[in-house]
Amino acid sequence: MNIFQQLFGGGPSVDLAGIIKESAFLVDVRTPGEFAGGHVKGSINIPLDIVSSQLSKFKNKKNIIVFCQSGGRSGQAKTILEQNGFTNVVNGGTWNNVNQFIK
Repeated sequence: MNIFQQLFGGGPSVDLAGIIKESAFLVDVRTPGEFAGGHVKGSINIPLDIVSSQLSKFKNKKNIIVFCQSGGRSGQAKTILEQNGFTNVVNGGTWNNVNQFIK
C-alpha cells in the first residue's frame, strides 16, 4: 500500500463504484466556492468546517462517501464522522476520483 493510500484511504480494498451503485450519500467537503467550480453530480456540499454541526444530515444513510480536492479534508471529515459513531464512511479522496464512477 502506498503512502497516499495509508494517509487518505481509498485503497484497493474499497469498491467505490459498488458503493456508489448502492446509492451512497455523496458529500463534498470543499468550500462552497470550490463546489460551485465543479462537483460530482448528485453530491451535496457540506464544508469540512461545518461537518460536526451537520451530523443529522448523515443519519440513516447506508453508505457515506466523503471527498474533497486532494483527500486531506475528506480524511478529516471521515475522522469527525467516525468519532460521532458513524461506521459506514469511506474517504473517496478527490472529487475527480469519485466523479469517474458517476454515470
